[in-house]
Amino acid sequence: MSEPLYARPTSVAEALELRAAHPDWMLLAGGTDLLVDSNHRKVPVGMLDLWRLAALGGIRQRDAAIEIGAGTTWLEIERHPLVRVGFLPLAEAAREIGARQIQARGTIGGNIGTSSPVGDSLPVLLALDAEIEVASVRGSRRVPYRDYCVGYRKTALAADELIIAVHLPTPVASTRMVWRKVGTRKAQSISKVMGAATMVLDGGTVVSARIGMGAVADRPIRLTAVEQAVVGLSLLQAAEAARAAVPAAIAPISDIRSTSDYRRAVAANLVARFFAV
Repeated sequence: MSEPLYARPTSVAEALELRAAHPDWMLLAGGTDLLVDSNHRKVPVGMLDLWRLAALGGIRQRDAAIEIGAGTTWLEIERHPLVRVGFLPLAEAAREIGARQIQARGTIGGNIGTSSPVGDSLPVLLALDAEIEVASVRGSRRVPYRDYCVGYRKTALAADELIIAVHLPTPVASTRMVWRKVGTRKAQSISKVMGAATMVLDGGTVVSARIGMGAVADRPIRLTAVEQAVVGLSLLQAAEAARAAVPAAIAPISDIRSTSDYRRAVAANLVARFFAV
């Protein structure tokens, strides 16, 4: 068996040219998912290694938003002051992704690219109304993250495109942001259920809400029916309205980690607690 071809570009332009020429090659970001499953995969035709490509790293303020390069690691995200001050749920999720070794290697672009329904950061991106910047030799575009996942581990990314950055709009001052994860252990655990929410409040009344959930469907999902159900309610009323609306808004499965009934019950309680005073 011949060895797979390998390329490690030194610029985004070179990476896009290589991707256009080899859309069937495997993409390697941090490798924390791919390497674990390597013994269960076919040998790739080739590999495009994007690890530590400088132009894909870093976190920057961009007017009324922040931009996180696709190659930024979870450790960098968890420690960055722009994230910790303005987007705390993302820092909290980053701190729960595996052990420190995984956090130092895994990247936000890799998590988005893998698009696992149990990816810890993905409900946060839904709740924060993220946009994903993708590019090819044809140009660049932004995809709202709510439209990015189109099925089980399937995304809107074209075969010749690469994930370049994540853009997070700065929340208004009256926004509450929360993130919660339920797993078998307190650390280094694959999620049974996890979710994130942002809610704009006027005093104690919910003006609007975005709720993202993971491990309750074939992809990370927004609970739009629940979001609509809580508008105009007090926080206490919103908690009970959310608890009642969640079970019909999700489609969890039973697997080795949990049953569907457990996930429905936990998800309803979890979302209700988002609105706790």
